[in-house]
Amino acid sequence: MSRRLQVLVSDSEMDEIRQIAGGQKMTVGEWVRQALRVARREQPAVEATRKLRAVREAVKHNFPTGDIKEMIADIERGYEL
Repeated sequence: MSRRLQVLVSDSEMDEIRQIAGGQKMTVGEWVRQALRVARREQPAVEATRKLRAVREAVKHNFPTGDIKEMIADIERGYEL
């Protein structure tokens, strides 16, 4: 289902948007939809405080790991296969 979104912009902004959209051979509506999609993708999916809380919780644990140089070497060897 599609929904209508009304946004008020100044005359000068609208003129600029029309010019940009026309230069890209698209309607103003399509240009705005694409701009909104880009803006949504740039927003973090999870807020920073939630991520930080997860990292702080994770470092409380003491899990066995390998030496970082050995792990990187193992990974590199895997690429050679």
